[in-house]
Amino acid sequence: MVARHCIIKGRVQGVGFRYFTLRSAEQHEIEGWVKNLPGGDVEMYATGDDDAMAGFMSEIEKGPSLAIVEHIEVRKMEPEPCSGFSIER
Repeated sequence: MVARHCIIKGRVQGVGFRYFTLRSAEQHEIEGWVKNLPGGDVEMYATGDDDAMAGFMSEIEKGPSLAIVEHIEVRKMEPEPCSGFSIER
């Protein structure tokens, strides 16, 4: 199991990015959460097995069709227990 804490920068709010992330997490069996930040970025915590995380992060780097992902700050973390993947408000 691996875990990542990410800040996604670019045009990532108002383009369905959180819902895209939720669907991708469910497809890759990733657990964690995603939320919008006040400054226009998106914050995400994700945990899962190594192969699943690689596929998931590859999709997050692209984002949905209307998004423009300019940069992702990624911090490796110790996995914390999660139940599913959620969109936080």
